[in-house]
Amino acid sequence: MSDGGDHPVLLFDGVCNLCNGVVQFIIPRDPEGRIRFAPLQSAAGKALLSGHGLPPSDLDSVVLVADGEVYRKSNAVIRVAELLGWPYRAAAVGRAVPESVRDTLYDVIAANRYDVFGRKDQCMLPDDDVSDRFLD
Repeated sequence: MSDGGDHPVLLFDGVCNLCNGVVQFIIPRDPEGRIRFAPLQSAAGKALLSGHGLPPSDLDSVVLVADGEVYRKSNAVIRVAELLGWPYRAAAVGRAVPESVRDTLYDVIAANRYDVFGRKDQCMLPDDDVSDRFLD
C-alpha cells in the first residue's frame, strides 16, 4: 500500500457524488499530479486515518494529510484550494471566518450530502490516465 510519499493525500467519501465531483474538479486543476487521493472506505484510507489517530469509521469528513499535518473539514478544503494555486488559493480568506462557524456549515453539508447529491453503490474507479494518483 502506498501512503502518498511526499504528496498530499486527500481522503474522501468514495460513494458520495459530491465528494467524487470535488475529486474530478481537482484533477485537471492539479496538472502536475501533486495531490493523491484515497476513498475513506479503502484500506489505504483507513490506514492513513488510523496512522494519524483518527477513527477509520469517520466517513463524514474530508481529510487532507500534507507535510506531516492533518487537515479536516473546512481546513482541508481551504488547504486543498491553496495547493491548487491561483485563483483557488484565494479561498484562504475563509480562515478569517472562525473555524467553528466554517465547520458548522461543513457539517450541515456533510449531513445532507447523500440526500442532495446522491450516492454511488461502490467507490469511484479512476480512469487509467489518473489511476496513479489514487492510493491502492
